Amino acid sequence: MTRERVREPVVRPTRRDEVAAAGSEVLGGPVGRWARPGGGPLTPVRVIALVALGMFLLGMVQKIPCYDWAWFRGAGSQYAHACYSDIPHLYAGRGFADGLIPYFDRLTGDMEYLEYPVLTGLFMQVAAWLTLPAGGEVMHREQIYWLVNAGMLMACTAVLVVCVARTHRRRPWDALLVALAPALALTATINWDLLAVALTGAATLMWSRGRALAFGLLLGLATAAKLYPVLLLGPLLLLCWRAGKWREAGAALLGAVGAWLVVNVPVMLLAPEGWKKFYTFSQERSVDFGSLWLVISQRTGENLDVESVNLAAIVLMLLACAGIAALALAAPRRPRFAQLAFLVVAAFVLTNKVYSPQYVLWLIPLAALARPRWRDFLIWQGCEVMYFAGIWLYLLYTTTDSKQGLPAEGYQLAVALHLLGTAYLCAVVVRDVLRPDRDEVRRDGSDDPSGGVLDGAPDVFARGRSVAGPDGYAAGPDERRPDRGAPAG
Repeated sequence: MTRERVREPVVRPTRRDEVAAAGSEVLGGPVGRWARPGGGPLTPVRVIALVALGMFLLGMVQKIPCYDWAWFRGAGSQYAHACYSDIPHLYAGRGFADGLIPYFDRLTGDMEYLEYPVLTGLFMQVAAWLTLPAGGEVMHREQIYWLVNAGMLMACTAVLVVCVARTHRRRPWDALLVALAPALALTATINWDLLAVALTGAATLMWSRGRALAFGLLLGLATAAKLYPVLLLGPLLLLCWRAGKWREAGAALLGAVGAWLVVNVPVMLLAPEGWKKFYTFSQERSVDFGSLWLVISQRTGENLDVESVNLAAIVLMLLACAGIAALALAAPRRPRFAQLAFLVVAAFVLTNKVYSPQYVLWLIPLAALARPRWRDFLIWQGCEVMYFAGIWLYLLYTTTDSKQGLPAEGYQLAVALHLLGTAYLCAVVVRDVLRPDRDEVRRDGSDDPSGGVLDGAPDVFARGRSVAGPDGYAAGPDERRPDRGAPAG
């Protein structure tokens, strides 16, 4: 007897989300009852990828004043137009214009070596190799370097949104939150964070497909590009503990450690001083923009001791992780992987001693998977856009004699908006964990679409009958899943 696999219907947010339905009026209104999305060449994934690339290009357009002249006319102009980017400045400032090799060649000035993780350094070096001389002028080469990096980061954006769209099989349209995120367009080319974000998105996709080793390998590569992805191992291990999936947890951990070592060990052995610069710089860095610690320092008028702030930030992060662990193990139903992943990265953002504007990129894909509701997502994005404007206006005020821009008190308000917006999104995610019936993803009875082997797995901590059925699905009140394998014939 054969079993026929019935394709699961795609969840249509315009029929379940009031904000999405209202926004769809621009394109003709919510999808109709008899619509068959994905039947033609414009599948959901392709539409989302095109939208993301369009938003990325809009972000590049927003940088035109800097590209044309503001990067080269002093700090005030690039802050006034909110188009600052590290990329062109570090082309010369970190020796790429002079042909220096990251980690191996010593730099002049206070920064002795490149202060980025190894895989990001390789990304920067490849872009430098692709940057052809233009008349021998460094200014022109900085522009070309930014364009080359923008093209490479655009590819990372496409990878990211495709991975997010495919992570939840029935919810590809959730990735439209990522594609249309205003903070992504504004911050995509400030720095190189999208490399790590794309690798983390690919790792999450692999985990949703049950490929634990591939997840670990990609997460290890992401951690070799930026430190934050390693935080995702904590939620994964907690959920595997609750599901009794120790083999998969071990494979993920082994893959992550192995991939990180493969990338880092050669540089660690051949250029140890250059390799450790990222880690020593992170420890020695003073309280910086966007953090709660900067607000405390400015409000009290005290220069906070770096070691004391490091210790306090670590303690607060450990306390937050302990709270997330308690939530993961005590929740009435095993939380979804994306929910805990978002919470732990958000905790790091909130407690860290620096918050650069592009750090929002870390959270955008995790937020779309953890809480795919347009209202909450846009509230948070509004706070982040206000912070994006606030930091440049504050820098304009502090770096020019005209005192135009935002004074310290106004900037502190912008920081508070960022902190409160992120805390608000954390609060609604925690509520979803404690009240699974309020979870948008589980409204139709799904268990954990991004959880891979965790999706529908038995809950060894369950005190009573599991909410989900043996296949991870319990039919919800508003949308029933089709038969997943009725005997044929």
